[in-house]
Formats: sequence, C-alpha cells, structure tokens
Amino acid sequence: MAKINLLPWREELRKRKQQEFAFMSGGAAVIAGLVVLLAHLHVDGMIKDQQERNAFLEKEIEILDQRIGRIKELEKLKADLLARMNVIQELQRSRPESVHLMDEVVRTLPDGVYLSKFAQRGKGLLMNGVAQSNARVSDYMRNIDSSDWLSDPKLDQIRTTEEERRRLANFQLQGKQKIHKPPMNNEAQDEGGS
Repeated sequence: MAKINLLPWREELRKRKQQEFAFMSGGAAVIAGLVVLLAHLHVDGMIKDQQERNAFLEKEIEILDQRIGRIKELEKLKADLLARMNVIQELQRSRPESVHLMDEVVRTLPDGVYLSKFAQRGKGLLMNGVAQSNARVSDYMRNIDSSDWLSDPKLDQIRTTEEERRRLANFQLQGKQKIHKPPMNNEAQDEGGS
C-alpha cells in the first residue's frame, strides 16, 4: 500500500523559507543600516576634521595678514627713511655748491649792475636787477655764459626808466646752475693729501 503524507509539508517549507528570507532581509537591512551609519559617522568625522583644518588655516592666514601689514608699514617707513637720507645726502653734497653759486653770482656781476631779487628753484635761477645801461646787462649775460657754475642766461624782460636824470635798465634774467659731480673718494683723498 502506498503511503500518502497528508501533512502540509509544503506550507511548512514555504513558511520556513519566508522566515529565513525575512531574517536574512532584516539582517541585511540591519547590516546596511550599520554600514550607512558608519559611513555617515566617518564622513561626518572627516568633515569636522576638515573644518578644524580650515579654521586653523584661517587663523594662520589672519596672523600672516597682520605680519604682511606690518611688513608693508615697515617697507613704507624704510622708503620714507631712504628718501630722507637721500635728501640729507643731496643737501650735504650741494652744500658747497650753494657757496660756489653765491660766490659766482657776485663774481659775474659787472660794475654798474645790482641785483634786487635772486631766487633758485632746483637748478633754475631767476635774477631781477637794475643796470646802468643795456650794455651792462649784456656784459652780465656774457659773464654768466663763461662761468663755471652758471649757464644758459636768458633775458626775459628789460625796461629802461629814468630816475634823477639817469637812465636805468630794469631787467629780469633766467639762468641755470651747472651740475658738478662730486669727486670720487680716491680723488678727494688725493686732493686732501696734496
């Protein structure tokens, strides 16, 4: 006789497989959740580390910006000091030139010519004066032209006036101071030793 199994084994098998599938799905979901959580925590940690690095770099950048600002102030101060030093050196160098210039102005004046105004702007000279005649003004211009310290005389204006029965020539004259190079140190020592 044939045995017939009437028990619902297929249903039990199906239930067991469904339970195994549910358990595996739940386990996979839990594992996936843990992986996502761990990935999220890891990425969050990396973000925090990067933010800390950025904050550190920003602080260092601020410190460097302050130092750069201070360096710029020092460079400006240095440039100002160098400019002052150059002015002082120029004044030191031109000090003898002023003496020579005044001496030469007096030496070039011919008899009968008097200066009422003398002005200097850089190397440019302006001379206003009175002469006994136009010829004396011409002599003065020739003297300036042949001078070692003065050059380029240009007559701007000359007016003849009469005062107390004398004719006088009021003139305005421009000129330039010649530039003399200072002697080299060896030459200065040689001159000093002679």
